Amino acid sequence: MADLGLVRETACAIVDKLKAGDVTPLDLLDALETRIAEVDGKVNALPILCFDRARDAAKALMKKPAAERGLLAGMPVPIKDLTDVAGVRSTQGSPIYRDRVPERSDILVEHLEQNGAVIYAKSNTPEFGAGANTFNEVFGATVNPWDTSKSAAGSSGGAAVALATGMAWLAHGTDLGGSLRNPASFCGIVGLRPSIGRVARTPKFVIDNTTSVQGPMARNVEDLALLLDAMSGEHPADPLSLPALPTSFLSAARSGAKPKRVAYSPDFGITPVDPEVAAITRKAAERFAEAGAIVEEAHPDLSEAHDCFHVLRAFSFANSKAELLRTKRDQLKPEVIWNIEEGLKLTVERITRAQAQRLAITERTLKFFETYDLLLSPATIVPPFPVENRYVAECGGKKFNNYVEWLGIAYAITLACCPALSLPCGFTASGLPVGLQIVAPPRGEAQLLARASVLEDILGLRGCTPIDPKPPR
Repeated sequence: MADLGLVRETACAIVDKLKAGDVTPLDLLDALETRIAEVDGKVNALPILCFDRARDAAKALMKKPAAERGLLAGMPVPIKDLTDVAGVRSTQGSPIYRDRVPERSDILVEHLEQNGAVIYAKSNTPEFGAGANTFNEVFGATVNPWDTSKSAAGSSGGAAVALATGMAWLAHGTDLGGSLRNPASFCGIVGLRPSIGRVARTPKFVIDNTTSVQGPMARNVEDLALLLDAMSGEHPADPLSLPALPTSFLSAARSGAKPKRVAYSPDFGITPVDPEVAAITRKAAERFAEAGAIVEEAHPDLSEAHDCFHVLRAFSFANSKAELLRTKRDQLKPEVIWNIEEGLKLTVERITRAQAQRLAITERTLKFFETYDLLLSPATIVPPFPVENRYVAECGGKKFNNYVEWLGIAYAITLACCPALSLPCGFTASGLPVGLQIVAPPRGEAQLLARASVLEDILGLRGCTPIDPKPPR
């Protein structure tokens, strides 16, 4: 049996134990390997394990003086299977890359390892991260531990489930249209989409990809801030990357800084929302009043978000996957084929218009933040849905035009260039988690984490995970 006392510790407490010599990285790997053997067969979150590599890395780290073991000091971290880890199978959830083993890690992984992370697993993702339900033809579906008949969302679904079930203390994810925030909401953990450039990553296909970012996932806000500190910093191979700030994000999360005025919107004026999700998130947002904040219903004008996002997303797919469409079409899932084909049909005029729309959305959002410290909304518009549904096709009587339109409440914030996190804020009547999206101005991660931590204290939901997987109700 896994050491549940160790499994249930916070990441910050584990790092303190590592630095004090109370546990070793090898102790943590042993606990995780046992927990994965007990749990993962029920949820399928970590299909690729690399414990031999992890133990070699841990032993090398332990030869260094304690002061030289980095911020994470030997903390094990799983990497999403969209991001390369040297010597480890990296499939991107696609049959095309089923057996691919890269020789070099992404610079994000190298940076984490330099900061004392020990990589022991790859977390499951939909093919190329496309779609907010984590399933693929290589490994199958990842299911929700709160009800194993339900989706874990995506595309960082494996990472969220690993956290929620005690198979990870911290986890890496990526986010384009909510791929960190959606699974965090569905699984009752915290996921942060950072600002553009906050986390350096290896550029692929284009240098100036500003819609997709890498970010941290954890069980609580302080742990999330710890991992963001370990991820942050500039790298010459990523020209968009930002230098690390002089003050840590963890200290910001612990500062107790409170907002003065916040805005809540159930829908940003652009999407239907499940009434129960709207009620739970509204009630949670209103509790900022207990911290002395004025809470009002408002949102910036995000009305162009759907048109803008669909064009920019399609353009990105055409940039990165057109050659696969020509040569490996029979191995691509229908949604990916559709996205690539939509991108190949784009005209310069449509791309130019979408770029102008994004600029306008960002300008209006920046203006909005002159009045409000935070913008709050549901992180997802529905509670966890049946895992066999490829995506949400309808909500509130509205049928969506494609497989990503139901994610508008998340991708509108992507377009506005803002950092945003999903914070657990309550449960449906059937016991499924609901996340509150908390948004701050660009490069405002410190204030975002500080104020999210304040609300986390008020809501009193910290410590709800890890859980053992629960069978369908």
